[in-house]
Amino acid sequence: MAAVIHSPPLRASGSLFGLAYGDALGKPTEFLTVAEIERRYGPTGPRELAGDPALVTDDTQMALAVGWALHDAPTLTPEAVEPLLRRRFLAWAVSPDNNRAPGMTCLRACADLDRGLPWQEATVAGSKGCGANMRVTPVGLLDVDLDTVAGLAQLQAGMTHGHPTGLAASELTAYAVVALRGGVALPELPAVLADRARSQRRVYHQDWLGDLWRRPGVDTPEEFIARGWDECLAALRRLTTALREPDDDDPCLVTGEGWVAEEALATALFCAVRHADDPVAALARGATTAGDSDSIAALAGAFVGAAVGMAAWPSGWAGRIEYADQLATLGAAWD
Repeated sequence: MAAVIHSPPLRASGSLFGLAYGDALGKPTEFLTVAEIERRYGPTGPRELAGDPALVTDDTQMALAVGWALHDAPTLTPEAVEPLLRRRFLAWAVSPDNNRAPGMTCLRACADLDRGLPWQEATVAGSKGCGANMRVTPVGLLDVDLDTVAGLAQLQAGMTHGHPTGLAASELTAYAVVALRGGVALPELPAVLADRARSQRRVYHQDWLGDLWRRPGVDTPEEFIARGWDECLAALRRLTTALREPDDDDPCLVTGEGWVAEEALATALFCAVRHADDPVAALARGATTAGDSDSIAALAGAFVGAAVGMAAWPSGWAGRIEYADQLATLGAAWD
């Protein structure tokens, strides 16, 4: 009897391509109402890539910037990674392809990074926009310890989005990818993330973040970071409640529109968990929302792809997505 050969799941590639596919499906729906999306695409939302190549947004562009910085780093330390992230972010900021409605927080922070300011001064201290975690997926694909995952996730977030919730949500997003690659099932993920949030609530990564915590009215770094974890835990509680109810309305109504980091995480998780058995439906569900549809669908794709691998996605899509060569190169490096 012939031996059965099982193909590897290629979870890193599945996650990166899933992020880009969700981004592409959500790109044309981002500023539409659900009714407008359903009139254009039908009740199930967009389920086919449009264009050749199918264009993505700044979500995928910045995820690639993070990915290449990590790929090129000689060591994964703050001293080695920060200059590479800075260089990649600045290259993105001036690229002629940076014409996909980029976030103003990222552009503002990049302008100050370009002036040579320390990143703790260049960051937009009050922003917890989803730009903090829409690009963090590559961190979750590394074969490193969880403290390094946390430090890298929070550093790349904090360079533009200095709010503690941006830091915490970014770490949770990366941790979700780590957990799914390690075999955690999507329905189990919300509880796993809540446990992680509680365990990290007062952990401030001084070696990665420096004095970012120093703000008026904040007495300790532990107090600073706890505020972010508390907002993430509240978002996860809303997610748990939403998953108990029928999925018959826009998930943004219960888990948030995704413009801020903890809501992007929660609403993307809602789409991924609800449609764990139909990956394309998870992307379409994220794209059929009244909120930040491209970021929600992109994160949903990253989660489902990390759980299932490249087999999650239609075989013909890999050659049609923008930046396919870069996605494939980084995915192969981490599979």
